[in-house]
Amino acid sequence: MLALKYVGNPKKMPNFVASLNHTGRIRTQMSQTFDQLIVRLHNQERRKHIAVACPNDGHTLNVIRRSLDEGIADFALVAEAGNSHEAEQIQAQYPDRVTLYTAEDTAEAARLAVSLVHKGEADVLMKGTLNTDVLLRAVLNKEEGLLPAGNVLSHVTVAQLPTYHKLLLFSDAAVVPRPRVSHFEAMIRYNLKVCNRLGISEPQVALIHCTEKINGKFPHTLGYVILKERARKGQYGPVQIDGPMDAKTACDPHSAEVKGIESSVVGNADMLIFPNIESSNTFYKAISLFGQAHMAGMLTGTTAPVVLPSRADSDDSKYYSLVLACTMAE
Repeated sequence: MLALKYVGNPKKMPNFVASLNHTGRIRTQMSQTFDQLIVRLHNQERRKHIAVACPNDGHTLNVIRRSLDEGIADFALVAEAGNSHEAEQIQAQYPDRVTLYTAEDTAEAARLAVSLVHKGEADVLMKGTLNTDVLLRAVLNKEEGLLPAGNVLSHVTVAQLPTYHKLLLFSDAAVVPRPRVSHFEAMIRYNLKVCNRLGISEPQVALIHCTEKINGKFPHTLGYVILKERARKGQYGPVQIDGPMDAKTACDPHSAEVKGIESSVVGNADMLIFPNIESSNTFYKAISLFGQAHMAGMLTGTTAPVVLPSRADSDDSKYYSLVLACTMAE
């Protein structure tokens, strides 16, 4: 067994185990908290490089400083000319780990930040103080963007809830308004990669609806039947998919027991797939406000992780989003 040195806050020391595989490299077990992901980043072979478009607001700057202080990432800061004072200070403090670029406006900053990732000079793209549509326009550029032809752009959220025994993934709270079967399938495939990177070898996926009944009045429930059949045939690899079911049944063993539902998924879900953006976004806001959940989110389907935080997200959520993106970056 390998003893690890944890360099974060001692009061937040995670219950984390790592061992050596036959090559002598660190083999991590399933991550159940964001602190465990941070430990993994402390032990990475090289720090990930983050391109930040318009790092002007206090939240983004706090995340950058925290990441530098804790040693989990290096940065390329793309700031607007005339609004780069804070970025210049950070670059002066960390001259070997921060590169500063200036752009005429937010559109040019977005293009330059995306270009750095497109060319392989950065591993992750992060949004600072600019409109989301400006950054997405650069991300979706057919020639120099980050979304391969034919891919579905989606969003995954990872939540750490004080009342749940492991990290919980769900989609799509931000991008796809009315998913079709092809969208659901893309979400599942993308999110399975996240699960696998978190150490979950056979994820439990719940297809969310208000009841357990399949009904033609709710077309997504008919799509769920197709997804389950494809999973049964092994088209998604090692995974258990079940539904429709409500979110409480997916995460609460007692609810499943009362309803008499037998499935490896009920009460033990790793991933929730919601039927539309309203339900997923409402779930996001509800558990963050009333459930005191720590949240992390990123775009999926792109060639590299894209951190696209909401203006209302806390510093912690934006930091954990960057931690998740660094964990997923190749």
